[in-house]
Amino acid sequence: MTRLKNDNFLRALKRQPVDRQPIWIMRQAGRYLPEYRETRAKAGSFLALCKTPELACEVTLQPLARFDLDAAIVFSDILTVPDAMGLELYFAENEGPRFMRSLKNEADIRQLSVPDPEVELRYVMDTIRLIQHELKGRLPLIGFAGSPWTVACYMLEGGSSKKQFDNIRRMAYENPPLLTHLLEILTQATIHYLNAQIQSGVDAVMLFDTWGGLLSPTQYEAFSLRYMQKITEACGTTPTIIFTKNAGLNLAGIAESGCSGVGVDWTMPLDLAKTITQGKVAIQGNLDPLALFAPEITLHHDIEQILKTMKNYPGFIFNLGHGILPNTPPEKVAYLVDTVHGC
Repeated sequence: MTRLKNDNFLRALKRQPVDRQPIWIMRQAGRYLPEYRETRAKAGSFLALCKTPELACEVTLQPLARFDLDAAIVFSDILTVPDAMGLELYFAENEGPRFMRSLKNEADIRQLSVPDPEVELRYVMDTIRLIQHELKGRLPLIGFAGSPWTVACYMLEGGSSKKQFDNIRRMAYENPPLLTHLLEILTQATIHYLNAQIQSGVDAVMLFDTWGGLLSPTQYEAFSLRYMQKITEACGTTPTIIFTKNAGLNLAGIAESGCSGVGVDWTMPLDLAKTITQGKVAIQGNLDPLALFAPEITLHHDIEQILKTMKNYPGFIFNLGHGILPNTPPEKVAYLVDTVHGC
């Protein structure tokens, strides 16, 4: 692989000295950019955009042309795996992701099988290869997947839920063996998927455990963390980041999981995150995405506070505490990146 011209993101993940404070932004390729909206319109739909490697590569690179970011992340979605399992993903207007087929009973779950990432998910691998060709060693490329628990939340609900994913949470009490079976299948699928991304050229991988924070600490260990740990171990020497939204004290278990870094949302003070993780992992985070709507003087103060808290920490990556919001002004993103690099 080509030696990277800017490897600060990877160095931070390995808790090594960096030339400057690395920053990237979750959902940095997205609707807040007018050029993204144009490309999505050309594709016809979000899913068509994901499944067209040339266009997915194009939108992956768009934020890099605007902002001096320290990493790229593959443009895709965490629900590509269940789509490849035959659940037929689609995106309803103003409703988010939905499946034509949800898992309605035990038979539906038992018939699931692990997809071949170079067949059913070949479009993601082709996108990665195209991106790496275009990057030419400028920056590291991040691959990703949803955690088995989070992906299962959507599969059992049929999509997004306003009920805090009652179906899967009820199954955790009523039929834990069946839930365990589903999570094991998803774990194997995710291992194959991420290793295929690694073979195709990504430099690091991230697990998005968006709904892990719904679980009690005991259930989090049983139904989320243990499977992410298996995935992390299966990724070998490739750096890994685990991000659980509303992780709270579960950060201690994540830091013991073997991952390289933990993502922290804005509800977790970074000084407390440092204490909980005990310097065992890199820390990524954690500016509130809504802070990008504040006046620059307020935004500057919030950025400075984060950098002050993490000064001299061996392994810090500046990011938002969750994905950037669709109506975020791009000029505020430019201000954020330039301020982080300039402080």
